[in-house]
Amino acid sequence: MVVVALDQLDRAYPPPLVLGQTVSQEMRDADGQLLRAFATPDGRWRLKTAAGDVDPLFIRMLVAYEDKRFHDHRGIDVLALGRAAFQLATNGRIVSGASTLSMQVARLMEPRQDRSLTAKARQMLRALQIERRLSKAEILDLYLTLAPYGGNIEGIRAASLAYFGKEPKRLGIDEAALLVALPQLPERRRPDRFPEAATEARKRVLDRMAAAEIVGKDETARAMMAAVPRSRKNLPALAAHMADAARRKAPQETVYRTTLRKSVQQGLESAASEAAAKLDPKVSVALVMADASTGEILGEVGSAGFFDTSRAGFVDMTRANRSPGSTLKPFIYGLAFEEGLVSQETVIEDRPADFSGYRPKNFDLTYQGDVSVREALQLSLNVPAVQLLEAVGPIKLLSRFRRADVRPILPTGEAPGLAIGLGGVGITLKDLVQIYAAIANRGRPVHLGDGIIEQADVIDGAPLLSPVAAWHVADILSAIRPPPGIAARPIAYKTGTSYGNRDAWSVGYDGRYVLGVWIGRADNGAVPGLTGYSHAAPLLFSAFNASGVASVPFPAPPPGAVRIAQSQLPPSLKRFAVDGYGLTAISAREKPPQIVYPPEGARVELGTSADGTPLPLVLKMQGGRAPFRWLANGRPLEAVSRNRTSQWMPDGAGYATLTVIDAIGRAASVAVFLK
Repeated sequence: MVVVALDQLDRAYPPPLVLGQTVSQEMRDADGQLLRAFATPDGRWRLKTAAGDVDPLFIRMLVAYEDKRFHDHRGIDVLALGRAAFQLATNGRIVSGASTLSMQVARLMEPRQDRSLTAKARQMLRALQIERRLSKAEILDLYLTLAPYGGNIEGIRAASLAYFGKEPKRLGIDEAALLVALPQLPERRRPDRFPEAATEARKRVLDRMAAAEIVGKDETARAMMAAVPRSRKNLPALAAHMADAARRKAPQETVYRTTLRKSVQQGLESAASEAAAKLDPKVSVALVMADASTGEILGEVGSAGFFDTSRAGFVDMTRANRSPGSTLKPFIYGLAFEEGLVSQETVIEDRPADFSGYRPKNFDLTYQGDVSVREALQLSLNVPAVQLLEAVGPIKLLSRFRRADVRPILPTGEAPGLAIGLGGVGITLKDLVQIYAAIANRGRPVHLGDGIIEQADVIDGAPLLSPVAAWHVADILSAIRPPPGIAARPIAYKTGTSYGNRDAWSVGYDGRYVLGVWIGRADNGAVPGLTGYSHAAPLLFSAFNASGVASVPFPAPPPGAVRIAQSQLPPSLKRFAVDGYGLTAISAREKPPQIVYPPEGARVELGTSADGTPLPLVLKMQGGRAPFRWLANGRPLEAVSRNRTSQWMPDGAGYATLTVIDAIGRAASVAVFLK
């Protein structure tokens, strides 16, 4: 009869279990650590918790103190109820309660102000219903999520974070005892307001645990000597912009799992805050750190302070399109290396030049004269970069960025021009880090994703740069010294400053990690004196150190990667030849060289002789002026030939870049895959 009545009650008046499912949204890092939590619609900090999230000692203490027959009864502890009734009858007052954990869960899901017998009877009926619907483990999880701990704190996780600043996985004995004691009278025992009452309540729990031999007497004595926390701590509030974006994309989710690492995120936010404190109140800071081998975002700071209105901190500057200054120059040089136009020690001119009306000037308005290509990139000289960009072609540069799924924004109505090499496009900090990750990844592009919903991955297809070209760029950038007074770190890095000192950039990487820094005003206003070298580069080094990631050495040079002395270069590579107008010197009467075999993008199977000996790969070309110099992966082949057919013995399978240079410096390149 009782079972039939409960069945009818369940159908007509089911327990409000859905109320226990309203919890705080939270964002976690790659290891499951809490990065940020949001209060529930009614303003509660209520983090979903399971028994596995909590120190086992706390669970034992809770059950022993609140409901020692929890695993045996069906919602009502008849023995405890009889004892309480007898004590009430003999003493005329309540001496001890009889509420089970199941009854407390029922009360928490349907809170009532009155403490009448009717309310208690309703709790018991609800407890019976809950026991029929849920397992003991599920009931315990509900208690751990809903138990009150004072103010707007509910649940053991929120309480442990608020009072002790840590997850409840490893609670001390004194901490566990306090958290067992608080839910009975959460407002009267709040340690931040009534520390004496909290201390006394904790003592009662410890005494009972010692009597039950759950905690040893010596441990109990030490726990009683510990001070209770006298203030509440703020719950973690990291990665504000990423969390805000996640809630907009998937507002119904309860838990957002990210690729971030909590320690990295904390370090980057601390470094950004310290840097911003030294800047004008209207200047903002943004950083992105990623794992170049996977594309996973490890840390991301959209501004120095989300609620800092003077800096427009609510604007996520990692996603804002801004002029990148000189930060794209390494890719121009990489293409020039890949196509065999220059070597690191090739001499190139840094003098006033006119490129069909475009007259680039250096940042300091001076010129260095003859310099090596290596020096030109390290000094970030503008004229040499534009000369090389004209040779490789602006369209080709942008097409390489598309291989990394990055599409810089051109000025409205304009075709790609030489100005893009000096910052004449718009690009986001995230995209800038994404293309630099390709250099750090030996030329293989990666997609960073958004750190939450959009997955990071390695992009299949042609490389952004050949491994040899990527090595040359890293070899040059890694030799740039840090700004004065900044501790050195083994990274390759480049800085950039946009026109009018509006944006300061610095991007650096080692053998695995890449970090990008942007500094400027969110409203695109000028900042007098702001430069990439003086402002962004120091933050790059301090943020790398603050992130806590271990320094990863650069990988060994790929086959064919070698820095050749100027005296050993072939004649066509000793000097990058230009005429007085800044144009590559070519003869209008001759067709430029062209590689006809293997063709661009071909997959070539390496042959072997009858006895299994590898056969050389035949190389064929047309046009150009003899003699010809062939390069494989940036390394010159032994002989200079007047023939348009040559041979090359590859080191093995994989991507390769073949280049031929004629007598007057014209070059052609193809990228192929050897199998």
